[in-house]
Parts: sequence; C-alpha cells; structure tokens
Amino acid sequence: MIAAARRDVEPRRSTHMPRYRCRMHAPTSSPWPDTLVDTLLSGLQPGAMPRVLGISGLQGTGKSTLAAQVVTAAQARDLRAAVLSLDDLYLDRDARQALARDVHPLLATRGPPGTHEVALGLAVFDAVRTGAPTRLPRFDKLGDRRLPEASWPTVQGVDLLLFEGWCVGTPAEPRTALVEPVNTLERDEDPAGTWRRWCNTALARDYPALWAGLDRLLFLQPPGFDMVFDWRLQQEQALQAAEPGRGGMDAAGVARFVQHYERVSRHALRTLPGVADVVVTLDADRRIVATR
Repeated sequence: MIAAARRDVEPRRSTHMPRYRCRMHAPTSSPWPDTLVDTLLSGLQPGAMPRVLGISGLQGTGKSTLAAQVVTAAQARDLRAAVLSLDDLYLDRDARQALARDVHPLLATRGPPGTHEVALGLAVFDAVRTGAPTRLPRFDKLGDRRLPEASWPTVQGVDLLLFEGWCVGTPAEPRTALVEPVNTLERDEDPAGTWRRWCNTALARDYPALWAGLDRLLFLQPPGFDMVFDWRLQQEQALQAAEPGRGGMDAAGVARFVQHYERVSRHALRTLPGVADVVVTLDADRRIVATR
C-alpha cells in the first residue's frame, strides 16, 4: 500500500513567465526495459487476488507506453491485465463549464484535481477486485466528453489493473503553500487563489480514497518540471506533423497550458519519491538513470 505522504512546503517561486528550454530531441522509440516490466509483474499469479498498480508520472514521461507494454508482457505470462487512465475519469465539458461559471473560469480546463469523477474510478477498482465483468470508462478527448457506457471495453477475471495518470498518488498541499502563486497563470488569472484552493481541497477530500485503492505505486521521475514543456511541445509537433491540417498549440500555447498543472506537478516531484514503492529516475531523453 502507499505510504503516508510528506507535506513539504516549497519555497516561494518566481511568478515571471517561465523560461522553458526547448530542446527538440526526438522522443525515444525504445520500449521500457524488460527488467522494469518484470519488476511490475513480480508476484502475480493467474487467478489470484487481482492487484491494482498505479503508474504516476508528469505529462510526457511515458506512462501510457509503459502500461501498454506491461499488458503485453502479462498476456505472455497467461495473466489478464487491463488499463484505466485517470484521463478517462474526466468530467464532461458541460460539467466543467458549470464549475467554471459557479466556481472559477480555470475549471473549464480538464485535468487538475476536481475535474475527475473519482467515484467512477473507485467503482472500477471495486468491480475488478470482485472478478465481476467490469466496464472500463473511456473519454473522448476530441468530443470532450466520456463515451457512452455501451462502448466501454468490458473485462473479467483481471489479474492486474494498471491505473496511470499525471498526478496519481499525489497528496494535497498545506494551505500555507497556496498563498503565493507559482506562475503567471496563477498570478494573473487566479489572483485571489480561489482556483488553486478549490483544486487542493478536492485533492485532499476526494482523491485519497482512490490512491488508497492502489496495491503498489510506481513513479516515473523526470529531471524537473521544465521537462513537461519540452515533452508536451514534442507531442504537439508530432501530432501536427502526422496530421498537417490538424490544429494545435504553438510554444506559447503549450507554455500556458502546462501552467495549469505546475503546482501539483511540483508537489508530486517533492513528495512521490518518498511515497512510491518503485521510483524510476529519468533523464531529459526519458532514459532510465536509476531505479529503486
């Protein structure tokens, strides 16, 4: 189970526009090493009590790739594995628009704590552990709403459920840490701190039950938060290259976008190395530097 999280308070940070590095190295195409996959599958037996493994990592660290590789390796061992993403628990656009109207405009953006249907994730965990047929929710990011339940994949007799997401396992911050803005988005668009307090309250109130449902937690640790911009921009450019007519964000748009996640991401970097059962330290090219 997940250990108790440390509640460190980060020193005051600059609210000037961040000077993100823009190294346009190509993302690695190599799979995660078999030794890591073996570690994550160790101790599992077909037909035994189902386990839930959390894979946490900031945006662009390779969570989805690792989860897919673990599923493939599990199948080769006669294990049944499935994946649920934190993204699949997003509130629909209409629900977020209501929050944006009633609480704060920044809640229109999906992803930060408070924009997920946590109870749905808990229901999936419970159903998987009973061995009953379980529908896995799926979110349509283009349509900005969850797909109809009839179209969700159904699994049964799962030995391992992989639950991956950018802030999985991250605890809430102390209220004193919320006073100072961490970036220009918070300074200019949340000057009273309403948005960040609301998200932190949701993270403290709703998400611990979800984190407590994990049997093990792996954290993919990047060199620092600045890498999120680099990796997110790479994703945008790769998508636009693959679909030339596709709209997307430029560097300035990506810089603003990632600021929505900066506060919780920095707190994850401070706390999750002391919380996770497995910590995989990555370099700027997503190569493994160390594993513990």
